[in-house]
Amino acid sequence: MDTVLLDLDGTLADTAPDMAAALNRLLDERGREQLAFETVRAQVSHGSIGLLRLGFDSGPGDEEFEALRQRFLDLYQSALCVHTRLFPGMPEVLRELDRRGQPWGVVTNKPGWLTDPLLEQLALPVAPCCVVSGDTLARRKPWPDPLLHACASAGREPYNCVYIGDAQRDMQAGQRAGMPTLTALFGYIGPDDHPEEWGADGMLETPTDLWKWLS
Repeated sequence: MDTVLLDLDGTLADTAPDMAAALNRLLDERGREQLAFETVRAQVSHGSIGLLRLGFDSGPGDEEFEALRQRFLDLYQSALCVHTRLFPGMPEVLRELDRRGQPWGVVTNKPGWLTDPLLEQLALPVAPCCVVSGDTLARRKPWPDPLLHACASAGREPYNCVYIGDAQRDMQAGQRAGMPTLTALFGYIGPDDHPEEWGADGMLETPTDLWKWLS
């Protein structure tokens, strides 16, 4: 394995503070009680669908869902990178990968119109070799298509890559693409999640645990 592919929310960057703030602003607008940060954090990897289900018990197909989702995304976009930061240890990992000449990339279900400006505002210490967003292709994770597209962009075979994420769909996508997978336990894993059952090849307590696998 010489190429590292990373999920964005809950793996590369701690985006929960800004996503939670957007959800609580929406709850406040609708006259609902705001939610504790830790309650919201556990759902961030499930994106707007998971957050709106948490805050409003509303999902795709419900009458008010699309209006809620659009307003949530507008609020989030307006304050995209206020408190969002790379996870502790991740800048050092990216610099060391660069020093070793090992490429890294991002594969996320976040739409490109949020992914691209967020990565730009994060001021990454090393540029990724590829970025695949949730709307880059027709199908997104847990389908393997985004990971296979990332491999092609990086000029690597799937078995040369490792995919790191903090959700079950990340592990499913990596496994279906034929690449090793690692679960980011430092990410947004909720009390109802059971990462030990996801079939990953390993688990990372911190980003720097990656070296145990690459070596």
